[in-house]
Amino acid sequence: MREKVKVSIIIPVFNAEKFISFCIESLIKQTLRECEFIFINDGSSDKSKYLIEEYRKLDPRIILYNQNNQGVSAARNEGLRRASGSYVGFVDADDFVEIDMFEKLYNVAISQNSDLLMSNLECEIEGHKVVISPPFPDNKILDEEFIQDEVLPYYLMTDDLNSTCNKLYRKELIDKYNLEFPVKVALGEDSLFNMSFLSRASNCLYLNYTGYHYREVKGSATRNIIEKDYFKNAIEVYKREIPKEIFNEGDFGKLKKYKAIKLIESVLSYIHLYFSPNTEISFIKRYYYIKRMLKNDSIKNSLLIYKDEKKLEIGRYEKILLTFIKLNFTLGLYGITAYSRFRNRKLELIK
Repeated sequence: MREKVKVSIIIPVFNAEKFISFCIESLIKQTLRECEFIFINDGSSDKSKYLIEEYRKLDPRIILYNQNNQGVSAARNEGLRRASGSYVGFVDADDFVEIDMFEKLYNVAISQNSDLLMSNLECEIEGHKVVISPPFPDNKILDEEFIQDEVLPYYLMTDDLNSTCNKLYRKELIDKYNLEFPVKVALGEDSLFNMSFLSRASNCLYLNYTGYHYREVKGSATRNIIEKDYFKNAIEVYKREIPKEIFNEGDFGKLKKYKAIKLIESVLSYIHLYFSPNTEISFIKRYYYIKRMLKNDSIKNSLLIYKDEKKLEIGRYEKILLTFIKLNFTLGLYGITAYSRFRNRKLELIK
């Protein structure tokens, strides 16, 4: 007789043959045995399907479904329909997890009767390993009021919590409200799913534990700027209507503020990204991309809100950046970011 599934782990797969074995190994070694591993092969043309099938012969907890390529959201939604566990987790096929990750998260979720459990995520940025963690109290139940006042606004102002891969979700809540990932959204589908879930949750909890390891394999962000229009996507997120069940109409002022903060934070990161040294795309192309970006009316409208809300947090360097953005002074932005990189390298050498 099959053991009752405690955690269903959903893994969307698209042409992941290079790293998928490493991912699977980290899953089947989980110290929590009562798991099911639902692989949704989203039209892969490489050996991903074959590799999963070989592992399935060794571990009956591995479940494989194949579908035509429909995107990661559709794949995850298929996994949600198939999941039978009390909680649901997500892993990307390129990544890997610590062998005790799901036991730790599940035990805390059960002991605290938590609807959603968040943990840390480790990723690599410019060759340095960085742990991303939310600024919430550790191992303490966060109630509905805290979710409305702190957690949901944080989602709207930053991208730090967007990932679904460092969390456990109560499956009963997903089923009750028929929650799904939006399939026609180019960017931010994880964030929308998380906010939809949290708006129905009675509580959530943050555990200061790092069990998930994100692997960058699709090319660095610097290389991806050739094919990805980051700013266009950011504007789409800025202009996107947030479902009323997440923020009601009475919160329009707050919503506008949160979106403005997120947009300007994104613009600041794009300026650094596009002005970083890059041999694959000419400086002229990157320069004029920034120049066109600064002329967007949404930036102008958001800049005043951002400066007013962040006035106590903005340092001298950020003040210069914001002033140059306001003046559309693209060359000045290049100069100040180049100086910042030079200064940081010099400080590292001194260390």
